[in-house]
Amino acid sequence: MNDGLKCGLFLIAGIALGALGAVAVSKGKLDLRPMAADLMSRGMDIKDAILGKFEAVKEDLEDMAAAARQQSDKRKTEAAGEQA
Repeated sequence: MNDGLKCGLFLIAGIALGALGAVAVSKGKLDLRPMAADLMSRGMDIKDAILGKFEAVKEDLEDMAAAARQQSDKRKTEAAGEQA
């Protein structure tokens, strides 16, 4: 799932939750604002934690790719040196 789709889903979920809260508050039957704010803040914490893990994995993969590229270049130079 790409970042644009993830952000879009979070936006849609936030809009839906906000609309639900606005309807409940406007009818005066239930005060969902504190609960909704707490739920949204916890959702944001979870999102940040997940994105942090993805960034760590991405950095690790980039490091492994760089190491593989260096090994490949080293083998190519050694092979070129042996042929000369």
